[in-house]
Amino acid sequence: MTFVRALCLFAALTLNSATAAPTPEQEVMAVTQAACEAFRLRDIPALERLLAPEFNLVSSNSDIQSRAQAIQEVRDGDPQYDRFENHSMSARVYGDAAIVQGITSLKGRSGGKPFALDVRFTDTLVRVKGSWTIVVSHVTRIP
Repeated sequence: MTFVRALCLFAALTLNSATAAPTPEQEVMAVTQAACEAFRLRDIPALERLLAPEFNLVSSNSDIQSRAQAIQEVRDGDPQYDRFENHSMSARVYGDAAIVQGITSLKGRSGGKPFALDVRFTDTLVRVKGSWTIVVSHVTRIP
């Protein structure tokens, strides 16, 4: 009987560790990954949920794009992404604010012409009513 109890306890502990809640760092990295997927799939409802109303994207040539402009690009279908993927990421969480850094690999078509490039990114996220949203993103093209 003791063996059966020990086995049940081990199974319960193993199940708990396998289904443990994600860390805040994992949560914010998942949000940035979800935003990439939303851009690639042109999923406007997801972008409206993931990008804060005050969202701005700052590019390496110092252009600033608002949330409305970013979503309009998606509606217009240009650029079209075959690949929009974050990797080499790290995250730091400070209460209800977080910073995610990494590399985004992009491939697709813009203005009818193919492109492929990598950019370094820094995303700033805030947690509002329990959900993380991206408020600012900065990208710099990797030569």
